[in-house]
Amino acid sequence: MFENENKKDQAILVGVNLNNDPSFEHSMKELQALTEACDMEVVCMHTQNLPNPNTALYVGTGKVKEIAESLVMYDANTVIFDNALSPIQVRNLTEELNAVVLDRTALILQIFNDRAKTAEAKMQVELARLQYMLPRLVGLHNNLSRQGGGSGSLSNKGAGEKKLELDRRRIEKQITMLKKELADMEQNKETMRKKRNQSALPKVALVGYTNAGKSTILNQLVSRFCKDDSKKVLEKDMLFATLETSVRQIDPPGQKGFLLSDTVGFIDKLPHNLVKAFRSTLQEVQEADLLLHVVDFSDPDFSEHIRVTRETLEELSASHIPVLYVYNKADKLDPDAKPKLVDNKLYISAKQEAGIDALLSAIDGCLSKDDKEVKLLIPFSEGQIVSVLTRDANILSTEYLAEGTLITVKGVASVIDRYLKYEV
Repeated sequence: MFENENKKDQAILVGVNLNNDPSFEHSMKELQALTEACDMEVVCMHTQNLPNPNTALYVGTGKVKEIAESLVMYDANTVIFDNALSPIQVRNLTEELNAVVLDRTALILQIFNDRAKTAEAKMQVELARLQYMLPRLVGLHNNLSRQGGGSGSLSNKGAGEKKLELDRRRIEKQITMLKKELADMEQNKETMRKKRNQSALPKVALVGYTNAGKSTILNQLVSRFCKDDSKKVLEKDMLFATLETSVRQIDPPGQKGFLLSDTVGFIDKLPHNLVKAFRSTLQEVQEADLLLHVVDFSDPDFSEHIRVTRETLEELSASHIPVLYVYNKADKLDPDAKPKLVDNKLYISAKQEAGIDALLSAIDGCLSKDDKEVKLLIPFSEGQIVSVLTRDANILSTEYLAEGTLITVKGVASVIDRYLKYEV
């Protein structure tokens, strides 16, 4: 009895390789990881090579029969397609297979729904889910009657059409409401961003494929410089462990301080509605001065992950921002490997704390590349300027003279240029 209670849903995966796509094998392997992340067990996998998808069923009728036989053989209840299915295809496949039929988008939406913790993340996922559902309402109501159905008001429609129209209006109303609530939240976040911008601290954003180790890097830096475990974020070896953007101030001694943000991970074929829904969350990426593109170097498909991340950054209009590539988990390939920086690529192992100092030095080098270094003589009556520069720049030396405070300061031009009238 207890064994049945704990039994996971059995899922069959289906993939169609259109025109010999070279990334097909990687995509199917990733679909299996996504399915397992949704707490389902993969019991069988079907693939088919086609020049074009079947309009009604996506796969051929013979392949549908094979899938139906596998459902019976493995006592499975879910079929997951790696390809995006149209509403009609989902409806037809559900009828033919008598099973739950999902495509990759629906699966990712389910994972995001399970992972969302904050009110904002839950609303963002719900918005994406409703936008995905809206065009699929016809399939949901295909068993309802279609009697009546004049072209007049709602009262002239058959029972099925009434239900369909009411559901459509209800979903559209929910979408409008969620967009408004998220816009209100975004206003509050924008206020916080403006306050952070006033500090003149440079902004660094962790980006990359899901489960590459972004949160591990953030937590390592928090442990060193924040001394507050509550500032850490969830760190787990699973897809999409983190959906919320977290921003932490990092102040390494003798180096430039910065604001570090951890963002939601990317994945191949990330649903467009999710990218749109999380656009405000990913605002930190768009406003960053430096991107840390974290790569799981131990993954055989890391080159493909880099490609997907670059494409997603382009979609976010963030491809122009300077990038430092952080090849994480290098110890899995060579336990004795030393952290090293080669051609803007830094090889580290965040989990083993190997390379964190090198990472900080590389960040400082990137952020300080265009810094100005000047000597300023600040009158004692303008002492608040020294406080501002201590906060927003790096004071290299201080000497107290009869005329005022002589400091050597290094920082970004936008800060230093305000006080050049005191240069000596």
